[in-house]
Amino acid sequence: MIRVVLAEDSYLVREGIRRLLEPEPDIELTAACADLPSLLEAIEAERPDVVLTDIRMPPTNLDEGIQVADRLRGTSPETGVLVLSQFAAPEYALALLEKGADRRGYLLKDRVGDAAQLVGAIREVARGGSVIDPKIVEALVAARAKSDSPLDELTPRERETLEEMAQGKNNAAIAASLVITERSVEKVIHSIFQKLGVGWQPDVNRRVKAVLLYLAEREA
Repeated sequence: MIRVVLAEDSYLVREGIRRLLEPEPDIELTAACADLPSLLEAIEAERPDVVLTDIRMPPTNLDEGIQVADRLRGTSPETGVLVLSQFAAPEYALALLEKGADRRGYLLKDRVGDAAQLVGAIREVARGGSVIDPKIVEALVAARAKSDSPLDELTPRERETLEEMAQGKNNAAIAASLVITERSVEKVIHSIFQKLGVGWQPDVNRRVKAVLLYLAEREA
């Protein structure tokens, strides 16, 4: 059972997420909070597997979700954090991943209506993986296009594959999505890592981490 603590200051969004998660036999919503202090209390009391949190909430409505994720790296590294945001802002994603991409996810709130995508992201983060909204990857790539970068050398197919990788997909899933063979996916990924100067990692989550951390370094 994946134990989840939810933090969202909008009552309607909280209830919407609660209803989406209720039918899932392997997910238990143990607490729903409206602000940072109550979220911290719930984490202490419930010891969740995943914290599903808005990026902004009272008391400051700035970056409470990022603060929680950063704190948990030190106090409870086995706890996953899936951040929900209405902002396709790369700087938030980079802050979330600053200390590693494992057990971290960033989704835009317009994905919340898609139960399968939200539940899939919770499960992926719970088992140690990473899930990054493709719109965030697009924004990062677009930002790179404004300056000289190895990303400029990526072909359209390689950019598509990079976005698929950032969603935590394995080679088979990428092949199905792009309608190419797994062997072709392997070749494309190998080319991406050569161009980005990132060492080859066969594990999909490590690939995601390596790519996003590379982007984060370029942002700094």
